Amino acid sequence: MLPVFFISLMIFIFLSVPIAFSLGLSTVLGVWLHETLSMEIIPQRIFVSLNSFPLMAIPFFILAGNLMGAGGISKRLVNFASSLVGHFTGGLAMVAIVTSMFFASISGSGAATTAAIGSILIPAMVAKGYRIEYAAANQAVSGALGIIIPPSIAMILYGVAAEVSISDLFIAGIIPGLLITFSLLVSAFIIAKHHGYKGEERQSFPSVFKAFNEAILAILMPIIVLGGIYSGVFTPTEAAVVAVVYSFIVGFVIYREISFQQLVECLKNSAISSAVIMIVIGTAGLFGFFIGINSVPDLIYSTISEFITDKYTFLIVVNIILFIAGMFLDGGAAILILVPLLMGTALNLGIDPVHFGIIMVCNLAIGLVTPPVGIDLFVVSQLTKLSIVKIGRAVIPLVLVFILDVLIITYVPVLSTWLPSFIK
Repeated sequence: MLPVFFISLMIFIFLSVPIAFSLGLSTVLGVWLHETLSMEIIPQRIFVSLNSFPLMAIPFFILAGNLMGAGGISKRLVNFASSLVGHFTGGLAMVAIVTSMFFASISGSGAATTAAIGSILIPAMVAKGYRIEYAAANQAVSGALGIIIPPSIAMILYGVAAEVSISDLFIAGIIPGLLITFSLLVSAFIIAKHHGYKGEERQSFPSVFKAFNEAILAILMPIIVLGGIYSGVFTPTEAAVVAVVYSFIVGFVIYREISFQQLVECLKNSAISSAVIMIVIGTAGLFGFFIGINSVPDLIYSTISEFITDKYTFLIVVNIILFIAGMFLDGGAAILILVPLLMGTALNLGIDPVHFGIIMVCNLAIGLVTPPVGIDLFVVSQLTKLSIVKIGRAVIPLVLVFILDVLIITYVPVLSTWLPSFIK
């Protein structure tokens, strides 16, 4: 029964059946062939998987990101980042990275970050003489910060699946996110030196202050969200609602750049994105239940323990698994599938669940820029009209930097665990 279940799942994925339906159909087949389970368990488990208060944060953070994107936030963040780093060698590439870091703290999504910032900065980089392939690759990798810098939808999914504090995950992602940002900035500087990409003219302090003043409302949002969570004023889910209200006031009332028609479009797009994620969560919950009652995690642990006796070897194997999974699966789906399979072994080997979550999220961020299913690559491909192959070649050096960062994050757990423990 289990072989049929896993083989059918692999066949559905290979045939490019959407991951939600691949999980659902293979699990339905497994339940049907099971000796003691009845088919009534299927809707029950899907409902149980979705009946979670923390999951309510996902549609609200998606809506907040869409509202901020439509409210003129992107260009203000670009102007502020340009005033800070635009004068360095490779300044515009650095602007793309820094702006993506700021926008990531609003959107929680890699694709949203890539689209919002790339639509402005890729044409600007090309106009200043940057190769279009590099401009696209730099933006795609920078956009991957969207699921690492809190608030992060991927972290919410991991927190629900692994029953780990979402607040701790949010705060744990800050230092790894800054590490990756700094590494990308250094890479941009080196590449710019090699290709002769000049910086912009240094801006005066009044210009920097003006740009900061225009962007301050966007910069304040993650401070309010994370500050509210850790001061105990509200939960992560309530913080997501606060983010929506704040985004609406900024874009619709203060900046007045969101029309009623755009508001309707934001609501529609957010509803569609949320529905897709919730379908995946429901079927992934059914999948997790099925493998749980069949003791698959225990089987994996007993098998792995015969060959792997320490957590360091296990973590390198996990990194390889996550890297490959990220190439073929959406990050959220990969988390929901792999957490039930790997979490038990990680806990048995003494790995901190918050640290393990950051490892997973950072690894799957690489999946956003690796073919064949790297969604950030598809976003910049649409923006530039370049083929995935051309962008993929240009992205290789940046992915190698990202991999090095992930290895550092993996084997220096204090980067993920120190800040949550310090705040507590």
